[in-house]
Amino acid sequence: MNWKLTDNKNWDSLEQQFRWVQDMNFVMQHHLHHEEGSVAVHTRMVLEALQQQPEYRALPAQEQEILWTAALLHDVEKRSTSVDEGNGIITSKGHARRGEYTARTILYRDIPTPFHIRENIAALVRYHGLPVWIMERENPVKKLCEASLRVDTRLLKMLAVADIQGRICKDKPALMEAAELFEMLCREQDCWGKTRSFATGHARFQYFQAEDGYIDYIPHDNFRCEVILLSGLPGMGKDHYIRTLPQDIPVISLDAIRRKYKVSPTDKVANGRVVQEAKEEARNYLRKQQGFVWNATNTSKQMRSQLIDLFITYGARVKIVYIEKPYEVWRKQNREREFMVPEAVLDAMLGKLEIPQLGEAHEVVYSA
Repeated sequence: MNWKLTDNKNWDSLEQQFRWVQDMNFVMQHHLHHEEGSVAVHTRMVLEALQQQPEYRALPAQEQEILWTAALLHDVEKRSTSVDEGNGIITSKGHARRGEYTARTILYRDIPTPFHIRENIAALVRYHGLPVWIMERENPVKKLCEASLRVDTRLLKMLAVADIQGRICKDKPALMEAAELFEMLCREQDCWGKTRSFATGHARFQYFQAEDGYIDYIPHDNFRCEVILLSGLPGMGKDHYIRTLPQDIPVISLDAIRRKYKVSPTDKVANGRVVQEAKEEARNYLRKQQGFVWNATNTSKQMRSQLIDLFITYGARVKIVYIEKPYEVWRKQNREREFMVPEAVLDAMLGKLEIPQLGEAHEVVYSA
């Protein structure tokens, strides 16, 4: 059975079902780029434009639902990012990034959604403006390849076209031309409707880590050991995953170090010392070319990249394992933990969760 956000897609019904749809009525937009008015008016027009596209109507039902939901959510966080600068000039910098977090939270907590469907929708929300602005990016090819690891570029262009058609503005022809150039670039880079492929996980990792890496370079695999970097919100089952591994693999656990010194997770100064002790323990293993597991939440890309930089300095192959359980199971597991995390803290962490992506490490595994 296909997943659906809702069976009733009438706009009035959507406003009754979802508070975040109601909110769109009270968010105005830049008077030149969106003469049509509020985010609600724009979003309705986008949905109508999307459903009129022949390419959309030709999609399988599940892909239609994914794309329709992304269109409904694409500007959801203009409500939190819009700034009125006067004279009808309204900016909403960062609304796509924050919209990704909101889409993920809604489709995880409020409307249980299969992991791969949820992440497709979240990525469409995140990258919905890319087809229009990609040529203005510092490295458009790398940005395109990054997006292709997460989202079907055909669907992304359909969303962008609907976003353009669902507005009133004078530069619409130029925006449509930009969307066509996006498709041309996708075809040129062999990622139109598919993920940009790399010869090996190491080749992919090297390309995204290097400032000006050659996209088809194939580095030699000469790893000295493997580090498993766990990622997941507290109470998701990282310790259970570790018990499935061979018993001789060392584990570096930040929680264990905190408990040894009776450090509170909210004590920033003491936690800095905890992390430094864990890193020194990691260095000792790396010098001996001994693989290990790094057991911590690692829920942001910045957290993970700092650790990965350390591990690869010693020639380690890095495998990220992201662990997730359904929302109700997660909360139940947290309540049953010996060291339960306050639910308000979990909610805050969920709202900022950054799922590990394929370009971050030599291998990324999703246990969800």
